[in-house]
Amino acid sequence: MRKAILALIGISACVLAPASEWLASAAHAQDVDWQKVDETLGRKPAVSDDVHRYSFPRTDLAVTLDGVPIKPALALGGWIAFKPAHGGAMVMGDLVLLDTEINPVMAKMIASGLEITAVHNHLLRATPATFYMHVAGHGEPVRLASAIHDALAESKTPLVVPAPTGPSPAVDLDTAKLDQIIGVKGQANGGVYQYSVKRRDAITQDGTPLTPVGAMGVAIGINFQPTGAGKAAITGDFVLTGDEVNPVILALRAHGIEVTALHSHMLDEQPRLFFMHFWANDDAVKLAEGLRAALDKTASTKS
Repeated sequence: MRKAILALIGISACVLAPASEWLASAAHAQDVDWQKVDETLGRKPAVSDDVHRYSFPRTDLAVTLDGVPIKPALALGGWIAFKPAHGGAMVMGDLVLLDTEINPVMAKMIASGLEITAVHNHLLRATPATFYMHVAGHGEPVRLASAIHDALAESKTPLVVPAPTGPSPAVDLDTAKLDQIIGVKGQANGGVYQYSVKRRDAITQDGTPLTPVGAMGVAIGINFQPTGAGKAAITGDFVLTGDEVNPVILALRAHGIEVTALHSHMLDEQPRLFFMHFWANDDAVKLAEGLRAALDKTASTKS
């Protein structure tokens, strides 16, 4: 009956496994043919515990915001993460798309049985405007990977990883000072200095733990891109419970940091989470102090 209904509305049942099937047996990381998933997606993942996270940066786009050329690692880094689950894998992701790409990609995702959990902006005033599509699904990992690959092919997202052209650009900031203020160790990526600040509370999706690993999109992300003379453009997203939202807004705005979006990324996580995106271009140390003030309003960790 379920397959017949899906067929009537044009949705393939190849990815969405019936609950009775994926609850019947436990999947473990060693049961997944990760090499086949890698081959299907055309890239190697970053691996954190049992989570395999694949990056899809929009290196094809030349985006500027307030005169700042946005590096892919600052705000154009789409990703898909796989976590072994009952009957295969849970997949979650955040894809960076132009407005003309949203509906073709969405149609392909839906036809393959994947869920769309959010579509929204992260930035304001960017040219061209970029949007972010959050997706989710359960099923056989290689089929999930194939569905995601085919959907991304409806956009101009690069599906072939380019060969390295040289060393990564230097991050011309006092990163030791920034680490001290933020309270965790950052890392350089493509000319951007990035932080992943984990929450202390346990977060689940469909009963599957998403923490303490931050690779499933439930860690606070903070990115610094140098803009010269000790300044940096910052953006990212705070992962917040409802009671943290307005205290964080007040802390950011009091320190000259613009709040650019507030929304959900998932549909049935526990506890309910909200994601707050931000932007500023100013003295990097000053901005770090403002971000630290905002972090102090959250249940986040320090190293």
